[in-house]
Amino acid sequence: MSVAADARAAGARLVAAGDGRARVDGPMDFDSVSPLLIAGDALLKRGGRLAIDLGGVTSANSAGLALLLEWLDLARARHVELSYLNLPDSLARIAELSNLQSLLPTAVDGS
Repeated sequence: MSVAADARAAGARLVAAGDGRARVDGPMDFDSVSPLLIAGDALLKRGGRLAIDLGGVTSANSAGLALLLEWLDLARARHVELSYLNLPDSLARIAELSNLQSLLPTAVDGS
């Protein structure tokens, strides 16, 4: 089963885009985070560096933020350099209200 297929059933997809990049499409909520966690775990096992583009996230809540933090923990344990591109405003607000924004390695991707 492909990484993209793992999370598709929950209405969200994590798709490997090659060259150390991946993209989340769809909601990051209580229904989708478990399959997204599994898909992200598979990508992080590859090692190296990974940038996850969140520009395709259609909605997100605190479960989405918890997922980003869990991916960071997995990445650190595997010595993977993980960053998030195009963090949605909803996740940025939740992170700020939770005083967690400094933990998220984020950037805006111009491409």
